[in-house]
Amino acid sequence: MRAVKADPRDQRELLRVHDLDTAITQATRAISHPSQDARLAELRPQAAEIRSRRLAVFGELEDARAELARLESDVEVVEARMKRDSERVQQTASVKDVAALESELEALRKRRSDLEDIELGIMERIEGLETQLSAIDAEAAEVESKVAALEAEREVEVESWERRRRDAAADREAVASALPEELVALYDKQRARYGVGAARLVGGVSLASNMKLSPSDLADVRSAADDDVVLCPDSGAILIRDENS
Repeated sequence: MRAVKADPRDQRELLRVHDLDTAITQATRAISHPSQDARLAELRPQAAEIRSRRLAVFGELEDARAELARLESDVEVVEARMKRDSERVQQTASVKDVAALESELEALRKRRSDLEDIELGIMERIEGLETQLSAIDAEAAEVESKVAALEAEREVEVESWERRRRDAAADREAVASALPEELVALYDKQRARYGVGAARLVGGVSLASNMKLSPSDLADVRSAADDDVVLCPDSGAILIRDENS
């Protein structure tokens, strides 16, 4: 690869580009993984379980209400027959017919009493199911409120990170456009390959790899001209040299 040369001041500006790239990466990661996602991931299965439980109780309640409606219809039929038989008792002169009608009325009264007892049990069951349903609805409302609040917080957080990313990208464009194209191209290439495009050399330690250069590598760096663009032998990043290197 042909040696790249650049004014030391331009090379130092790559650190600003690096910081802005880091800010863009951080913002992109935060946008993809908002801090609220973990809590939302816990709440969504909980909300689904509550919905499933509500569906089961609601279905049971509907069945009980339908059963009560059938019982009420049966009671109406029995009472209609009782009324008809009572009228016949008043209208007939036959002792035998009266006795038969009285016997049937007694059976109908027993049937009505049994139906009313069953109705009472069903009504109590309905009341219990309605209480369960109200409790489940309150539980669901609480979870939904938490989910809504977290989603609102997430939206605000994501918008904030998107704004930071836009600002960092605009600043990065401004800084990079003022630098030599060849220098920026090398920086971008090394960053795409190794993850870090440029880093300081401090006390013989590359901050890209956090490793101390070997004596021979350090001698090569020291012998390089100020405008030589030097690469870290371990990380591939452009080494930015100054008085502390």
